[in-house]
Amino acid sequence: MEFETIAVIGLGTMGHGIAQTVALAGGQVRAFDTNVNDVENLHSRIARNLKVMVEAEAIPEVDLQEVLGRITCCHDERDALTGVDFVVEAIAEDLKLKQAFFSRCEATVSSETILASNTSSFPMSEIAEGLEASSRMLNTHWFNPPHVIPVVEVIPGAQTSPDTINRTIRFLKELGKHPVRINQEVPGFVLNRLQIALFREMLDLVGRDVISAEDLDIAVRGSLGLRWAAVGPMRVGDFGGWDILSKVYEVLATEIRSDTRLPEVLDQMRTQGKLGLKTGQGFFEFPAEQRERDVADKDRKFMAWAKLLRDSYDP
Repeated sequence: MEFETIAVIGLGTMGHGIAQTVALAGGQVRAFDTNVNDVENLHSRIARNLKVMVEAEAIPEVDLQEVLGRITCCHDERDALTGVDFVVEAIAEDLKLKQAFFSRCEATVSSETILASNTSSFPMSEIAEGLEASSRMLNTHWFNPPHVIPVVEVIPGAQTSPDTINRTIRFLKELGKHPVRINQEVPGFVLNRLQIALFREMLDLVGRDVISAEDLDIAVRGSLGLRWAAVGPMRVGDFGGWDILSKVYEVLATEIRSDTRLPEVLDQMRTQGKLGLKTGQGFFEFPAEQRERDVADKDRKFMAWAKLLRDSYDP
């Protein structure tokens, strides 16, 4: 592999899945989190994930102990960072915490080690400000669940070297991921910007009772989602014809929501504590006794679509 030993710092929702992905691909992982429970139950969480993935035929049968044997759980940050070739930071989404971590990291790792953040908010130029290692720092933005979703956004900072970018992209491909390079540090990168743009309009339509949340999901899954997953939205535009899309654009551009206020329906749900799975109620209900099954069912569906993509993907 491009890198022999990888440190994963932060073992929550994202970090444990990243550690699993690296180990499954054959890499050696040194894992650390300030939350002792996240360290101590790391192997059991990954074992559960692998069991579900095998059952869903997302991966072939694996030697569980062999995969887990590649993951060393560390109870000291310095131990996790010493002697590694690549670092993935997946700690809390707090700029000062990330800046402090990478400052400690820079003082511990070798001058050749590449340092990657999984931030979904902050530009790497801001995280790396004032650090000597800035040329070896970049953002690798994974998506939840990271052991299932194929795409990883790769966003270099202003000082990131071409060698750092190229080696990271090769590494992610070795992990079985589909890295996409983002050329500029725009807030939210690319996919989060697209998601928020779509949610603004979808929440407005649901909030005005143009369509129910349930019917909206059915509509998107059976039309836009299917077509975009198959060939991508820009190819869909090519197939449909940009002359036609131009006319539709001119008709609808002034009609769709374009302000920056939080949609009223979302503000009401937040105020009422209807936050989705975590509170048991969002647009849909998630009874406590069923939540684990709901998450497992969602992940199995993600795996099925990811497998279809992998089987049809032409790199």
